[in-house]
Amino acid sequence: MNLKLRVWRQADARAAGKMVEYDAPDVSPDMSFLEMLDVVNERLTEDGQDPIAFDHDCREGICGSCSLMINGTAHGPMKGTATCQLHMRSFKDGDLINVEPWRAKAFPVIRDLVVDRSAFDRIIGAGGYITAATGGAQDANSLLIPKVDADASMDAAACIGCGACVAACPNASASLFTAAKVSHLGHLPQGQPERYRRVLSMVSQMELEDFGGCTLYGECQEACPKEISIDNISTMNRDYIMAGVGS
Repeated sequence: MNLKLRVWRQADARAAGKMVEYDAPDVSPDMSFLEMLDVVNERLTEDGQDPIAFDHDCREGICGSCSLMINGTAHGPMKGTATCQLHMRSFKDGDLINVEPWRAKAFPVIRDLVVDRSAFDRIIGAGGYITAATGGAQDANSLLIPKVDADASMDAAACIGCGACVAACPNASASLFTAAKVSHLGHLPQGQPERYRRVLSMVSQMELEDFGGCTLYGECQEACPKEISIDNISTMNRDYIMAGVGS
């Protein structure tokens, strides 16, 4: 496959960025999108040019680092797929592919396709944990949890914190991310003692960051590589109301 890329290049956070075109010849359909960028970067380096900066780590759809907007869609055209799991067979020979970083005020560009997502870390730090001393690990069957609760918790815990929900949302809201982190602990017995304090703290921190408000467009769940449901936002909003009533 012979492709043409139009990639956002920005030297640093203070520099003005722009889209730059690159040829990507002889691309194997079996390459992942990141492997294709690796090959492009090798050629750029050989030509004495700066390689394209982009985030990556596990390349197995687990870490959430591979945050790219591809042809205007977070993580590209395949639903339920992170960028590192996207293969070039999803494109056609001769295609022009636009590659950009997440576009959100809360995710400032550091360089090229790399953005600062530390706002997510601060939301987690505000309450996305359990502080109760639980001692050693219990036998799995000794703590009975209804299957519906266990399933709901596991579905929410699948969030990898990539930020696609923010990038896809017209308001750049972080509600799906925050709701997933609130919900996966709120469904478990270990999370009950701090349930309402947790939601107040995490929502408060979310509002302190530069995220927009949620108006339930639903673009977040469509873009999420783990297909996390916006039902979690309803759970978070309910807990937030209950926390306010009880305070």
